[in-house]
Amino acid sequence: MGKKPNQHHREPAAERARLEVTFEKPHLLGTLFGQYDRNLVAIENRLGVYIAARGNKLQIEGEAQAAARARDVMTGLYNRIVAGQEIDTGAVEAVIAMSSEPTLDGIIRTDVAEPPKVMIRTRKKTIVPRSATQVTYMEALNRNDIIFALGPAGTGKTYLAVAQAVSQLITGSVDRLILSRPAVEAGEKLGFLPGDMKEKVDPYLRPIYDALHDTLPAEQVERRIASGEIEIAPLAFMRGRTLANAFIVLDEAQNTTIAQMKMFLTRFGEGSRMVICGDPKQVDLPQPGTSGLADAVARLQGLEGIAMVPFGIADVVRHPVVGRIVEAYEGPDA
Repeated sequence: MGKKPNQHHREPAAERARLEVTFEKPHLLGTLFGQYDRNLVAIENRLGVYIAARGNKLQIEGEAQAAARARDVMTGLYNRIVAGQEIDTGAVEAVIAMSSEPTLDGIIRTDVAEPPKVMIRTRKKTIVPRSATQVTYMEALNRNDIIFALGPAGTGKTYLAVAQAVSQLITGSVDRLILSRPAVEAGEKLGFLPGDMKEKVDPYLRPIYDALHDTLPAEQVERRIASGEIEIAPLAFMRGRTLANAFIVLDEAQNTTIAQMKMFLTRFGEGSRMVICGDPKQVDLPQPGTSGLADAVARLQGLEGIAMVPFGIADVVRHPVVGRIVEAYEGPDA
């Protein structure tokens, strides 16, 4: 007997689950849920689940893997609050991103469930990692002499490097910070800009100023710049110097030439730490194939004392839409 006409093949329905989470400290749930339950709403929207609060318990309903992720995220955020960490929209998004490989057997991945063990303390805030790669990066910032941070915008490469530099300046483990960028980008030349040299290069160095002001009070930033403890300068100013007892950050390193990168790396001196941040896919140099960053990564890979930390699209910690934009430009179908 043949198939009945018009009989359609149906995909099996996704397995659904109802999970329950109990919290020992109900007075923390207001912080966990967020103002007007915004954290719960964000998790529901991102993971496609339904969350209902019943006293000190949460019930989570949805497709089994999504429900498991939501459980892991709620548990991880709660543990961060218990540890005294602040939970904002960025922290919620970060823990959601880190939960992308859930376990259904009740065992939660450590990087999701537990407050991060590594952190950077500055005058204005304590900074914790917001992606698994940031954990690796912050450990490298503590351990290695030279660190290459490679990957797309929004992954925290420069921000965390500047924060670590400020932290080491405050504790006295370095005497000064040197923060630098190539001054010529996207085909623009400094000579076409109005003003003196400081006014010409400041627009290029704005992201570095922003990171400084986020980690130090404004008056300290200005005072330390005036005293020379913090130096913000274009890469060309590094020539002919040996930089001892300094924390040196080079931003937008993909726009250095091979000769510039060699010059910069050989400035390294006793008691110093050097961080080179860049996105190999965003080279603005006029001649393709001349990026000093790509050349240095190829030459120095595996050398003792040098760490290479690759960031990916999944590590973007800006607004979620930035991650989607990066994926649209650089994803597998781009």
